[in-house]
Amino acid sequence: MDIEVRIAIGQVRRDISELVNRVAYGGERVILTSRGRPKATLVSLDDLKQIRDRAKGQQRAAWQEWKKESARLNQIVLAETRGAIPDIDQLLEATRADLEERSGNAGDS
Repeated sequence: MDIEVRIAIGQVRRDISELVNRVAYGGERVILTSRGRPKATLVSLDDLKQIRDRAKGQQRAAWQEWKKESARLNQIVLAETRGAIPDIDQLLEATRADLEERSGNAGDS
């Protein structure tokens, strides 16, 4: 039973026990509002566990995707450098020099 109810925060102060029971045992989700605007939600512990599990799954999937992309890029770098590991400091210095040259030339236009 997925029922959402909107309740003003002022009413929560008065009816907190009832609202907690509705959430815990009735399967309701209570959206707390202030001046008609949603501010927070009361959800059951089961709902919270599902939300956390879903978030963990999404994080895990994102991490796996990042690892695949990292491995793909690593293969590209190794192919372009014929297996030699690039000197990162040298690449950084060359990039800085290129940027400085470009910014110097931009003022000449």
